[in-house]
Amino acid sequence: MIRVAVSGAAGRMGATVCAAVEGAEDLELVARADPSLNLSLADALADEPDVLVDFSIPGSVIANTKQAVSAGVHVVVGTTGFDPGELEGLRGANVFIAPNFAIGAVLMMQFAAQATRHMKAAEIIEMHHDNKLDSPSGTAALTAQLMHEAAPDKPRPPIHSVRLPGLVAHQEVILGDVGQTLTIRHDSIDRASFMPGVLLAVRRVADLPRSPVIGLEHLL
Repeated sequence: MIRVAVSGAAGRMGATVCAAVEGAEDLELVARADPSLNLSLADALADEPDVLVDFSIPGSVIANTKQAVSAGVHVVVGTTGFDPGELEGLRGANVFIAPNFAIGAVLMMQFAAQATRHMKAAEIIEMHHDNKLDSPSGTAALTAQLMHEAAPDKPRPPIHSVRLPGLVAHQEVILGDVGQTLTIRHDSIDRASFMPGVLLAVRRVADLPRSPVIGLEHLL
């Protein structure tokens, strides 16, 4: 049984993660850390989790992760809008970071990287709910990075961000060439779409060959 604590547990993603952990037979939810719940991360770590899942805020995730790793607790990070480079070199436990835990989104990024080698130009449009703190999204930033790495002779694709009520998480990559366009799109219409990826990371983070590891594609 893997003991799990969730940071940012009162948020929409955090609450969904808590429910998913509670519904998994091989996982046990031992703590919900969130200022609005009057439970600090230190209190949550005192319950001796094996893994901390962080869906807090960009300003807290670095400190949260360092605190957990120093306590010997593995960390799965879903928070975006921070520099993952700040987590290099941590010792004591493993860190896994994913800008997007939806398997379809990971495939969308891989397909876009493959397509960009064969099309003249591309642009990225990412659309999220109006309470999302970071812009552009971590998914869009990683997509642009993967596309640039796949075709370094081409400019990095520009990113357009949309924030509106009613949205959850949506992204399309539009590629253009002479007389044609190709659109690769992924839509998360429910936060449940992220849970299989989150639970996969929780189960695998202790066995990572290196740390940190960034991107769900490394676990698929």
